[in-house]
Amino acid sequence: MKQEMTTTEKESARSGKRLQSNRRAAPGVSSAIKTAAASVKRAAPRAVGAPAKKERAEAKPPRTSAADSVVQGWWEKIRTKCTWMRRRCERIICEVRRHNFPESDRLPVQLALFLWNLIPMLASRLREMLGGRRRQALRKAATGLAHVEQRRRLHPVAFMMTGCVVLAVMVVVSMYTFGTTVTYDGEVIAVVSSEEEVETARNRLEKVTTKALGHTFTLDDSLLQYSTGLMKRQDVVDDEVSLEEDLTEEVGLVTNAYCLYVGGERIGATPYEGALEELLEQLKDAATDENTISCEFAEEVHVREEIVPTDEIVNLGYVAEMLYSTKTAEVTYEVKKGDTWSQIAQAHGLSSKELLALNPGYDINKLQIGEILTLSASVPYLTMTVVQQERYVDDVQFPIEYSDSSDMYQGDYKVVSKGEYGAADVVASVTYVNGQETDRTVLSSVTLKEPVTEYRLQGTKPRPTWYPTGSFRWPTSGRITSYFGGRKSPGGIGSTNHKGLDIAAPKGTPIYAADGGTVVSAGWQGGYGYTVKIRHDGTGYETIYAHNSRLLVSAGQHVYKGQQIAKMGSTGNSTGSHCHFEIRLNGVPKNPLNYI
Repeated sequence: MKQEMTTTEKESARSGKRLQSNRRAAPGVSSAIKTAAASVKRAAPRAVGAPAKKERAEAKPPRTSAADSVVQGWWEKIRTKCTWMRRRCERIICEVRRHNFPESDRLPVQLALFLWNLIPMLASRLREMLGGRRRQALRKAATGLAHVEQRRRLHPVAFMMTGCVVLAVMVVVSMYTFGTTVTYDGEVIAVVSSEEEVETARNRLEKVTTKALGHTFTLDDSLLQYSTGLMKRQDVVDDEVSLEEDLTEEVGLVTNAYCLYVGGERIGATPYEGALEELLEQLKDAATDENTISCEFAEEVHVREEIVPTDEIVNLGYVAEMLYSTKTAEVTYEVKKGDTWSQIAQAHGLSSKELLALNPGYDINKLQIGEILTLSASVPYLTMTVVQQERYVDDVQFPIEYSDSSDMYQGDYKVVSKGEYGAADVVASVTYVNGQETDRTVLSSVTLKEPVTEYRLQGTKPRPTWYPTGSFRWPTSGRITSYFGGRKSPGGIGSTNHKGLDIAAPKGTPIYAADGGTVVSAGWQGGYGYTVKIRHDGTGYETIYAHNSRLLVSAGQHVYKGQQIAKMGSTGNSTGSHCHFEIRLNGVPKNPLNYI
């Protein structure tokens, strides 16, 4: 057996050498020869080794199931063969993609590769054959058409007439088309391509106008008319929006405008785009300079494009005037502890009479904490908040040092050495609301001059109960029937220049001293009737209580604040029971409502 295998191997070697020489001589056939040699080489060992395998198979002990062993053996062979073929195909494909000619030593594979490489050549040959036949057919068809063309050649005159007709038709089609002419009240609005466009524009216009006017609006059919016919293409309007705008302008009830809203309220409208924004910028520019940090509107300000009634269109001058003007708005105030009628009125820029007119029925002497008073105030349409950086020299308050003195009453003081203000270079951020300062924040302060201390003496002697406190209370309770200043003469007997307040109440109502002091006079005083005059020592003030029915104090007597000094009556020039109350400063009558 070894001798046979040796012989076979030698033959295989010689065959391999021949195949190598043939591959060098004929590259195109080398793959087939290589495959055949490999087949012979594999076949020889299998032939020689077959008996040995058979003997080993006979020597093995028999298996439990022969059928299962056969099936399993065949299945392993098939799976191994499929795996090998798959890997071989993948390698061949990779070589083809790399433009390498695949090679194999097996004859079937060599034949398959040979046929695969013949396919491009056959396809090229087939294309050449088909292309030649197509060219022959085209030449025959061209020859036939030439003969037919010669047989059917038109007369020159007929050809020219046909061309002119075609050209005329093309010109007419390019220049004219069917369209619809829209007229309103006899005036041509536009020419559109169809009646549907007119109806669409009409419906939109009616909806927009109804919304703008606040009531139903419908176009009159007798005014809006349209007709269809042949029209020039250049006259036809294809844009429905343009038709709607032209129709809106012709009707004239509404207009597309730009509206300015301040705090949700429409101030004005203009048809010019960008005009309102420019107006707002001008307002800001007028309120700012190089030291301005910021400039903003307190209200929400925006411009919207809307359809508005035509009569609401205004010029920009009117809009600017509205923004600079004010509107009346109701403002309320809740009474707090320590408030008085005159203080509330003065704090809101009103007189006590004006405040009472807005709140009729209130007892100005008996305000209750938590009561709501109505105030009338002018509120601007547009509130502009400007923050400025300011630099200035400010006074520095001088310190004060006190020394006790038993020669003066408590609360009184005397300057011994006058102080002097210092100076400081200040940089501050100041906030203005419509030109009125509302806040000031000092950013930096550099002292330029130190202040000089002031020295004072302060009293330690107990103050008498009758000594003035410096403030005034209401002398009595009742209703104000006449205010300070000019008036009509009551009953023809009173003064037209009223120097005090008339407070009406029933006869005998108690009257109290508005502040502590010394009674200057107490008795009959002409048209004032029974009168009490009190001098409030050291203040320059005097108070007068007139038309009393009875006096409870006498001249030279000291009275304290709130002490009863008389009873109300109607003596002298009087038309009813009341108290005439005056406050005088250095002999000049003052409005009591500014003091009590």
